[in-house]
Amino acid sequence: MRKISERWRIRLAQRTAAGTFRQQRQTEDGVDFYSNDYLGLAKSTAFQEKLLQVARQTPSVLTGTSASRVLYGHDQAVATVEKFIAAHHGVARSLLLDSGYHANLALLSAIAQRGDTILIDELVHRSVHDACRLSFAITWKFRHQDLDHLERLLSKASGNTIVAIESLYSMDGDFAAIPKIWALCQRYGAELVVDEAHAVGLFPRGLVHEYGLEEKVLATIVTYGKAFGLNGAAILGSTLLCDYLVNYSSPLLYTTGISPFKALSIHEAYLYMEEHPELRERLRDNIAYYVSLLPMDCAVPQSPIQPVYFPKMHRLQAAVDGMQRCGLTVYPIFSPTVAKGKERLRICIHAFNTRKEIEKLCQEINTWKY
Repeated sequence: MRKISERWRIRLAQRTAAGTFRQQRQTEDGVDFYSNDYLGLAKSTAFQEKLLQVARQTPSVLTGTSASRVLYGHDQAVATVEKFIAAHHGVARSLLLDSGYHANLALLSAIAQRGDTILIDELVHRSVHDACRLSFAITWKFRHQDLDHLERLLSKASGNTIVAIESLYSMDGDFAAIPKIWALCQRYGAELVVDEAHAVGLFPRGLVHEYGLEEKVLATIVTYGKAFGLNGAAILGSTLLCDYLVNYSSPLLYTTGISPFKALSIHEAYLYMEEHPELRERLRDNIAYYVSLLPMDCAVPQSPIQPVYFPKMHRLQAAVDGMQRCGLTVYPIFSPTVAKGKERLRICIHAFNTRKEIEKLCQEINTWKY
């Protein structure tokens, strides 16, 4: 045990020396430009009151199911919400899970087998990378957003082929060319899986639905820890897919079924967003205002995720510290979360940010970056 713990000490010391040691953080008091709470539901007292009403009306949902979903752990409330989610997104079925990480593991570890090929964008979520390792399929990465590279890999792939992408990338803030990737998949007989973690909610039914591909892709992952202000996730797809997962997906089977209160909270979030379309409008306006205040090469149009790159890590940390002193809470992203040389501030724009706050943020970016 001492040998293994010594290895831990050495590796942590290396992180500390490199300035990339991670720590758990509590919510900061400053202006939020760091969280994924894009529409402000996590901070909304009105939305919190909706959840309290659910708890008061049906207190029995506050406790867990105490069993796997195939051993009477599939609560009726969960089943009802899954039907609602499927109808909302225009698909046959949905399966609720406890997190987006869990959902990607449950899906990709089960649907691909030895001899199949999974092609993933190199910047797709870490959970997709880990799920591919569990599947025993051949896994190839294509360069970020490089469709020529993807096509070359598709032409070489063996077995059943699955392409996995994000619709809105969590670190670079750019949007995938979903229709073009879908067309490539069609040309080479591949299936497409789209992780919509950062797009669902910003777009009412996600980008896959916006493009009319909801019944054509193999599966879509939607998550509830970002714009929905909660946690949890759902796999969207056909009845055949969901039946297969219920029978063959270990991460889905060998765990306690999702709690009914979490499912009902997710349902309330869908309803709340439908009742408050002004939140999306406000977010779009704030993104446009942020983009207008910075040079074109320093902003991503239409995206709530805005990376600001710093070539030197000490300069990046100084920028974070300086912004904190001004009451702005931002978060630095270091290697290995992103590639060396791509260290950045990951700025998140929200519906609740004011123009004055955005102006102050952009002033600070200009001060520290240029």
